[in-house]
Amino acid sequence: MINTDRIVPVTAIDLISLYGLIIKAAGTTLTAVNAKTSDGKFQIDSASNALIASEPVQHVNIASAVTSATIYFVPGYDYAGFSLNNVEVETAGADVVADGKTLYTATLATGTVTIAKVGF
Repeated sequence: MINTDRIVPVTAIDLISLYGLIIKAAGTTLTAVNAKTSDGKFQIDSASNALIASEPVQHVNIASAVTSATIYFVPGYDYAGFSLNNVEVETAGADVVADGKTLYTATLATGTVTIAKVGF
């Protein structure tokens, strides 16, 4: 029998933190990055580990010094995409649904940003 007084509800943690917890539990070294602005615009200046955006993403700019990176992110309703050194890029891979809940990875390799949906 389940004792409901001893169960911690999922509402005790936000969705992005839960995603991060699961990714770390799976053995991935993960670093959270915060947006540079209050509306979900991120600036990635270095990426020695996999990164996770700490809030829904509107836009991510990756500096020219970063040659490879894996970024976990949830697109915000106003998701606008990625840029490399302030130049907008068309991403390869999966189409992003800006729903504020689905987890994706953006992988930078050889100057291309490839998007993949995580999970089902």
